[in-house]
Amino acid sequence: MSENQKNNEVLTPEDVKELAPLYDAVVLALKQVYDPEIPVNIYDLGLVYELQINKEHEVYIKMTFTAPNCPMADEVLADVRQSVELTPGVKSVEIELTFDPVWDQSMLSDEARVALGMDPEL
Repeated sequence: MSENQKNNEVLTPEDVKELAPLYDAVVLALKQVYDPEIPVNIYDLGLVYELQINKEHEVYIKMTFTAPNCPMADEVLADVRQSVELTPGVKSVEIELTFDPVWDQSMLSDEARVALGMDPEL
């Protein structure tokens, strides 16, 4: 999905309704990918900043890592790509890596906080 398609395509409510099951399936695929150093999936860790799916079923993911120098970055990116590409209905996957904003613990989901023994209310 080119930058132009991503920013200019407007989905109708019908498009959104049609794409909702695929969106949910892609989120589930992302939840199968774990950070090698933290026993929580990348989605609940808050590493996925943006997830878009267009009418052609092309997936765009903007994500980060807990640290810019993550030694397992290539492996995690490959796992994300493979997991999402194997999702039925997905035509292609584009992954953009960013460190802006820098990831911090406030991005953890309540599920991740519980899994890590943290107070989900913080």
